[in-house]
Amino acid sequence: MKSFMLPDLGEGLAESEIVEWHVNVGDWVEVDQVVLTVETAKAVVEVPAPYAGKIVSRHGEEGDVINIGSLLLEIEDQATSQQNGDVSKKRQDAATVVGNVSNQSHSVDVDDFWIGSSEHVQPVQKPLSAMPAARLLAKRLGVDLLRVSGSGPDGLILETDVYQAADKQIPGTEVLKGARRTMVNTMTESHLQVAAVTITEEALLMDWKPGEDISIRLIQAICFACQQEPALNAWFDADTMTRCVHNVVNIGIAVDSSHGLYVPVLRKANEFEPSELRQWLDNTVQGIRERKIGREQLQHATITLSNFGAIAGIFATPVVTPPQVTIVGAGRIVERVMIKNEQLMNVKTMPLSITFDHRACTGGEAARFARALVDDLQRPSM
Repeated sequence: MKSFMLPDLGEGLAESEIVEWHVNVGDWVEVDQVVLTVETAKAVVEVPAPYAGKIVSRHGEEGDVINIGSLLLEIEDQATSQQNGDVSKKRQDAATVVGNVSNQSHSVDVDDFWIGSSEHVQPVQKPLSAMPAARLLAKRLGVDLLRVSGSGPDGLILETDVYQAADKQIPGTEVLKGARRTMVNTMTESHLQVAAVTITEEALLMDWKPGEDISIRLIQAICFACQQEPALNAWFDADTMTRCVHNVVNIGIAVDSSHGLYVPVLRKANEFEPSELRQWLDNTVQGIRERKIGREQLQHATITLSNFGAIAGIFATPVVTPPQVTIVGAGRIVERVMIKNEQLMNVKTMPLSITFDHRACTGGEAARFARALVDDLQRPSM
């Protein structure tokens, strides 16, 4: 019998959420066959089987948050099956969870309890076995570990078990997972690290043709503004007091979904034709809806765009994601009354909110970037 633990998926990530199982107990699997899909803070990842054989047990359900080293599958290899066919054979390597699972097993006696029995007969209390991280989490969430059933080896209580218990004890509450969980950490980091300042502007769209693709115009305008004022297309490292001003424009584009906020990265955005931009956007949004987006698609943004106005909102204070120094927010297009040539006229305007890290950018650099952004958005449609 071989035990398959959740491996380190890279990027220093300690936990993942089970999105979908692709195998059931009793199935035969081959080496490198995808057995489940998980979502980390970075991407959705398919996890392959390291062994070939028969699935004897499966641990964790879809939606569970599990840590590196958590038991996923017990697989009986073909040789063992042919020799004795004993699928209940004691696991030989159940203590292979690095730094997590104790080598000590725990015996549990059947409770000596009968309805109507003498009050002198006391039930035998089950020994409590829980990971240190699970104990700490239970204390924070107010979960009684004595009421929690462990899903780990020998009934070991894992963090996943505590999360499930927390979900059940307060109706209407939920433990944040996946992209929502990532958002908590990202926004907290930004609040603690970034000296954020927001500058606002409006672009007059009087020369736009009907049906203009707003997303494409915004992407093109950001590329133009980065060329005019490169200081805002940069990364900043406060620990080393260094700033990296980028020559290429990799735009992280915020995408709202039922699973949470994702920010896929359009690399070398200035090299795309409008039709290519639209195709990239459509394909990427579809991938996010299906939760099929790779880790590499969420990395290396040099500046971010949030077109929140597609839903609602006029001005905002978008949040910068370190090490980036700038995020551009586009609000809902509204009509303004203007005077031109001594005549009143209605003009559609696009509200813009640009948040920048004032540690790395001056107010003048941010203002020149905003001016360039507006200039490009106000140019006539091609």
